[in-house]
Amino acid sequence: MNSYTPYSGKDESCLVQGESGLYYPGVRVENISFPLSISAIQAAVCSCLGNGDRPINIYKLNSESELFGQWVQEFEMDIVTEEPQNPTLFNPVRDSSTDIPAALRELTEKAVTIHSDFPVAALLDVGEGLIEGVNIETNIWSLGLCAERVAIARALAAGYTEFKSIHIFAPKGDFCSPCGACRQVLAEFMPTKTAVLHHGDDTLSKHNISQLLPLGFTSGTLKK
Repeated sequence: MNSYTPYSGKDESCLVQGESGLYYPGVRVENISFPLSISAIQAAVCSCLGNGDRPINIYKLNSESELFGQWVQEFEMDIVTEEPQNPTLFNPVRDSSTDIPAALRELTEKAVTIHSDFPVAALLDVGEGLIEGVNIETNIWSLGLCAERVAIARALAAGYTEFKSIHIFAPKGDFCSPCGACRQVLAEFMPTKTAVLHHGDDTLSKHNISQLLPLGFTSGTLKK
C-alpha cells in the first residue's frame, strides 16, 4: 500500500477489520489544500462502512493517523498489534463492462447518510475496472467523506494511481454536482479527465474536471 504524501513525505497506512471478517486497507491521501487530506484510518473506516460492514479491529502498519483515538473510540474498535496473517482484503473493483447507471443506483443503497438522507455514489475508472465509492456520514460531521473521495482513497489503497474518468450519481439532487472539496481533490488527481454526472431525472452531463474548479489552488512550492 502506497500513501499519497507529496506534501509531508509521511507514509501512513493501516488495516481495519470488519465484522464480516474482511480487511479494509487505508492509506494517507494528502491534498494541496491541507485540511482536505484523508488519514489512513479515516480512509479504511469509511471504506468498511461503505461496504455495509462494521469496523471492529484496527492494525497500524506504520505511522499513527491524526485523531486515531477518536476513530477508535467512535467505533469501539480494538487495536491489534500483531500483523494479520493472510488477511482477506476487500476488493472495491467492478468489471469495466458494468452497466454504470444501474451500478450507481445500486451503490446508493450502501451510502451511510445518518444526518442528510442524501445518498451519493461514484464509480472511478482506473482502466482495469471501476472503483466504488459512496458518501459516509459519522457522528462528527467533519470526519465523513464524500463518495468521490472514498473511491479515490480506495483506489490508492489498492495500488491504482492512474484515473481515467469518474461517474457520480445523486438521486435526490436536482442537478448532480461534486462539492467544492471534492472538486479540489479531483483536480489533484485527474485535472484533465472527465466527470460524468448522472442526474436524478436520468439525464447525464460530461465535464472536464479543470472546468469544475476554475482558478483552483495550485502551488509547486508546497511539495517536499
